[in-house]
Amino acid sequence: MTSPEEFARLQSEMNQTVKAHWKAFLFEGILLAVLGIAALIVPPLASLATAIFLGWMFLIGGIGGLIATYWARSTPGFWWSLISAALAVLTGLLLLARPMQAVLTLTIVLGAYFLAEGVATIMYALEHRRELSGRWSWLLISGLVDIAISFMVITGLPSSAEWAIGVLVGINLLFGGATLIGMALAARNGNT
Repeated sequence: MTSPEEFARLQSEMNQTVKAHWKAFLFEGILLAVLGIAALIVPPLASLATAIFLGWMFLIGGIGGLIATYWARSTPGFWWSLISAALAVLTGLLLLARPMQAVLTLTIVLGAYFLAEGVATIMYALEHRRELSGRWSWLLISGLVDIAISFMVITGLPSSAEWAIGVLVGINLLFGGATLIGMALAARNGNT
């Protein structure tokens, strides 16, 4: 467990690092914001790029898993590890071979995720409304928004597959970039 003194020291070191490299953070933030805006302008392309990126990640991760499993073939759980790595390779190959169908499948999974997340958040809010006093309503609203997003995505299929992933990735990149830009500018001005 980290003591308060160690935490303060780590925080001070982080602040010094950000101050020393604020230009790198600013560059990364601008790059992410531009990519986010591009994804919002052309969501079908961003959705396709996301499916292809995930395909490569599964493929590379699966190949790495096969190699590691081969090296550790005498360890317990070899067959489970081999199956897991092979499934990752297969998933990567499928995503890369049929990226448009992958976008549709990923959109269905995304819609299901938002539905489950929305229900869970609403239940959490209702269960904690006494402990969280007035703040529980924000959780309730968040859950309702998740369900609304899920409804828009699922009822709009298959056409929502063209924009859903791209729009959400774009929003994420834009806000992540804006956060890095703000952090870099604050570091430059000595306000970290």
